[in-house]
Amino acid sequence: MPLNLMYITNRTDVAKIAESSGVNRIFIDMEYIGKDERQSGMDTVKSHHTVTDITRIRKAITKSEILVRINPIHKKTYDYESSNVEIEKIIDAGADIIMLPMYKTIDEVETFINYVNGRAKVMLLAETVESCNIMDRVLKINEINEIHIGLNDLHLAMKKKFMFELLADGTIENLCYEIKKSNKPFGFGGIARIGYGLLPAEYVIGEHYRLHSTRAILSRAFCNVDKMNNLEEIQKVFQDELIKIRMKEKECEKYSDEDFENNKNTVKRIVKNIVSNM
Repeated sequence: MPLNLMYITNRTDVAKIAESSGVNRIFIDMEYIGKDERQSGMDTVKSHHTVTDITRIRKAITKSEILVRINPIHKKTYDYESSNVEIEKIIDAGADIIMLPMYKTIDEVETFINYVNGRAKVMLLAETVESCNIMDRVLKINEINEIHIGLNDLHLAMKKKFMFELLADGTIENLCYEIKKSNKPFGFGGIARIGYGLLPAEYVIGEHYRLHSTRAILSRAFCNVDKMNNLEEIQKVFQDELIKIRMKEKECEKYSDEDFENNKNTVKRIVKNIVSNM
C-alpha cells in the first residue's frame, strides 16, 4: 500500500497543487505553545497556522483530508484559549483529523479524546520520552485512530545529535513493532525528494516499508515553497518528485528480506558518518 503522504501548508494555491499531485493530507500546523523554546536555534518549521486557515483550505480542496496539529493539552491563560475551545473551533472549521503533540500522560490523551468526542479522527504524535514509555497503555485505547512518531522533538528529548539516529539505533523499529501489534495505522518522521537530504529519501522509504509504516510527512526539503518564485515551479516539483517517490515505493514492494537488511545497514552506515561529522 502506498504511503499516506502529508504536506504542511496554509496556502490554498499550494494545497490545490499538492492535492492534484497525489498528496493525501493537507497539514495545518497550529502548534506554537512551547515550540520555540524546545527547538531554539534549530532550522525547523514553525508555522503558526490558524483556524481561519482550516476554513480556507476546506473550501479549496475536494479529495485530500485536512489534518490539524493542535497545541499540547492546556488550560486557558491570558495568552491563549483552552484546549477544549481550540478543538471546538478546529472541528467547526472542518478538520478531518486532529493531531495531539507533546503528550506525556494517559490523562492528557483521554482528555484529548473526550474533547474531540468522535467528531474527527484522532491521531497521537509520540515525540516525548514519556509518550514512548506509555505506548503499551495508549495502544489499548480504542478511540485512537492512528499514531505518528515525531523524530524532531523525540531526538532532542533523547539527547541525540541527528533525528535519524532514532531510525539507525533501533528506537523507531521497537516502537513500530509495538504499534503494529495493535493494528493501528502508524508512521514516522518525514521524507525529502529522492536523492536529497542528509539521509536520502529512498533509504528512509525503504525503512518505512521494512517497518510496515504507512504514513509520512513530505518535509520542507521536499518542496520549500518559501524559496520558489512561482506556482509553475512548485507544481513541477510536486508532480515530478511524487512520481519518483511512488516509483521507489513500487520498488520497495518487491524487496526481499535481504534487500531490506541491506537498506537497514546502509541507513546505519550513513547515519553513523553524519553523526561523526557533526
